[in-house]
Amino acid sequence: MGKIILDKMAMQRALTRITYEIVEKNKGVEDLVLIGIKTRGIFLANRIADRLQQLENVTIPVGELDITNYRDDIEHDSVSDDVKMSSNKIDFSVEGKRVILVDDVLYTGRTVRAALSAVMDLGRPKSINLAVLVDRGHRELPIRADFVGKNIPSSQKEKIKVYVSEIDDKDAVELIK
Repeated sequence: MGKIILDKMAMQRALTRITYEIVEKNKGVEDLVLIGIKTRGIFLANRIADRLQQLENVTIPVGELDITNYRDDIEHDSVSDDVKMSSNKIDFSVEGKRVILVDDVLYTGRTVRAALSAVMDLGRPKSINLAVLVDRGHRELPIRADFVGKNIPSSQKEKIKVYVSEIDDKDAVELIK
């Protein structure tokens, strides 16, 4: 059994804060695109895009990134570039754009490293920033989030579970011992 760290309202507040920080840091939303990392990062990216729509009255493109074939912790049988990109749903160019990668939890940094490789295979963005709902520490790579909903110090024995209503029927972040 775990302990709820963020409930629905706290998650909404965190995502709203991230949205405002994105607008502030980028001095607006020009050339901005959001790319959610499968699975829960996609839903969080869509929520941020909805908030940006409300704030700035602009529709921000949102893409879906599957980094499975870019991971360095699973074995790959010489995967072709066509297969690597096949499960992504990004129907816009990242060339010259300000990309915001969105994920649920930042832990070792390996998922983000894989996502950076995947985005660079799509083109050369002007910049890439990282937005995460939860940063739990324990980095293995020199990666940090630019926008963080909540820092949750945890031991490596603990787990952080993010629930999103779109697939889990509730919004919450739980710390499992």
